[in-house]
Amino acid sequence: MAGSVDENELGTRTGPPTGPGWGAVAVISSWPQSAVAWERAKRSLGAGVSTGLRASMKPHPLFFASGSGPRITDLDGNTYLDHVLGWGPVILGHAHPVLDDAVIARVPLGATFGAGHRLEYLAAESVLAAIPGTERVLWSNTGSEATQVALRLARAVTGRDRYVKMVGHYHGWSDSFLLGYRPDASGSMTGAGSLGQRRGARDEVSLVPFGDLDAAIQAATAPGADIAAVFVEPVLCNSGVLAPPSGYLEGLRRLCDEQGIVLVFDEVITGFRVAHGGAVERYGVQPDLIVLAKALAGGYPLSAIVGRGSIIDRVASGVVHAGTYNGNPIVLAAAMATMSVLAEDGIYQAFEERGSELADGFRAAITAQGVQGWVNHVGPVVQCSFGSRRGDSFEGFLAADQEFYDRVTVNLLRRGVFALPGGRWYLSTAHTAADVAETVAVFADSLSATLAEGPGPRELEVVASG
Repeated sequence: MAGSVDENELGTRTGPPTGPGWGAVAVISSWPQSAVAWERAKRSLGAGVSTGLRASMKPHPLFFASGSGPRITDLDGNTYLDHVLGWGPVILGHAHPVLDDAVIARVPLGATFGAGHRLEYLAAESVLAAIPGTERVLWSNTGSEATQVALRLARAVTGRDRYVKMVGHYHGWSDSFLLGYRPDASGSMTGAGSLGQRRGARDEVSLVPFGDLDAAIQAATAPGADIAAVFVEPVLCNSGVLAPPSGYLEGLRRLCDEQGIVLVFDEVITGFRVAHGGAVERYGVQPDLIVLAKALAGGYPLSAIVGRGSIIDRVASGVVHAGTYNGNPIVLAAAMATMSVLAEDGIYQAFEERGSELADGFRAAITAQGVQGWVNHVGPVVQCSFGSRRGDSFEGFLAADQEFYDRVTVNLLRRGVFALPGGRWYLSTAHTAADVAETVAVFADSLSATLAEGPGPRELEVVASG
């Protein structure tokens, strides 16, 4: 909280108040305590951050002291409307009382047992009740772990090795999956995503464009294709918040049925977010397996593989699924609490309304400034990008002017709004219509300030090839 920081260490603010309800809050000019913290962190943490993506935050990584509802407070005592939400998991907002009470009640009872407990099946029953057509749950800890388990299960039940992946989709950082996510230095989408990645990983995957059913059919039915699974984000949230074209998910389902392939929905982002039953409820297509994480436990580390019992029960007959922390009672208490709040009446209607308000407000601000840009949204996930290319494809997303957007995010930060790099915005149940109106007003002001600083957005010539 602000009161926990010495007044002499507070960040410097200059300029007039900005945005509705801001009172005396003005533009932040520097973050001295975060800068000091980052320099210290670099002496003990790799790159000074716990996950590499945080190092990309502009103007430098911030360090936070607390959060409450839709707002967070940094080490300098500055408070922000938070649209990062832990990069997605904090779907109830920070320090939600139902979530906090559930975790606090569990903590004195022990951290983990290395054995069964009631919350394992009670939480699993809640998940199965929410997502149509699902029969079993496997608990894990992160989305990257869960996708690897899903692929192993698919290989076990099909006896095949390779899988189909959509270009631009993110299924975690493992060697098997960090492929075809972003272009390499040459602009190719076919290379490894990281130094040190296993060289043979590329041979295990067929990369095809999202939304192109014919390409998926060709990849899955080619001679010697040997396809065990098709992995897809049902909404391409990681690369533009692109909704699936009409009939696309249904077509993937038919293809997998015809070819004996396991269809896997990666709902790490969409699960419990785009509907209470996730993409399965929203789009009416039943995959064989679903990967869940992020919103599942409201900010606590939990993931799951959910789906057909005949596949998931293979963990009792030869498929290894392990993890010391799997089914941790404290984390499952958080999941039960989170799911209970998300099951309340009106939650998803409010998500749709707030998401539309945020997206429409961004569009209005972009139009008013006469700049090139586009906005997508599905439920409470919004994508805002700048550039002349259309934003209805992965190629359009890649062509957006990220440098300009980064400049906008710094001006947002100076005015009390915390936003992700890359253009994705999250909303929580704690964000009200007034909060969204404040964000939109700050966005308009920040866009104007960014344009005043220098050139506007430009189109990037990026070609994504599979």
